[in-house]
Amino acid sequence: MLRASFLIALIWLNAGAAHAQSRFDGWAAAIVAADWRTSAGAPIQAFDNARRDLTAGFLAAGFSRADMVDVTLRPDARPAVSAQAAIQRIAEVTSRTDRGCFVYITSHGTPGVIIFGPDDVLTPTRLATLLRSWCQNRPTILVLSACFAGSFIDGLAGPNRIILTAARRDRASFGCSEDATYPYFDGCVIERLPNATDFLTLGNAVQSCVKEREELEGLTPASEPQVFIGANMQLLVPTLRFSRPAP
Repeated sequence: MLRASFLIALIWLNAGAAHAQSRFDGWAAAIVAADWRTSAGAPIQAFDNARRDLTAGFLAAGFSRADMVDVTLRPDARPAVSAQAAIQRIAEVTSRTDRGCFVYITSHGTPGVIIFGPDDVLTPTRLATLLRSWCQNRPTILVLSACFAGSFIDGLAGPNRIILTAARRDRASFGCSEDATYPYFDGCVIERLPNATDFLTLGNAVQSCVKEREELEGLTPASEPQVFIGANMQLLVPTLRFSRPAP
């Protein structure tokens, strides 16, 4: 009897460990490098470097490669992917999952506008429409890494959403120069993700990281990354802990 009880307990422990490693099973994920230029128009690698290493980081944190799209919209990519094709690919991956949505876009922005490829843009109204189509009422985590990205929060906020932005509504962000490895916000996400437990702690850690780097380099005015947590997501966040390799 004791042996049977031990075996049952072991099965439950193993099941719990498996579950802890797959909190984002059934989640769709999309990471998009939507621009490839400096503000002056010179080609750079920073956005694509970020896409590559963000993809690796969030895969390590528990997202599934089978349910993840990562795409660059730079026109010299081979093969090139249009804005509409990227939207369709995100629609496809979200249509075959049912638990949640994670969308990360890194690009240039102005108040109320994010560049989305060579000839397209996202506005809060358009992105809200896309998110409703992609994610319906599922838990949704949106990260917008662009100047003035905080201007999107009011139009996208909802009880089932977490929104992280690289800057407040009236501020630019930094790190899109020819010598930058990543935009500063993306670099801080990549740096702090391995030690974050969930998206709330990640958002707070990234705010501190960006602040430290801007102060070190004397960059003003501060970008002030924003974190919005919807009411329903406040309760859900503790159940969405990132996976970590066993010690």
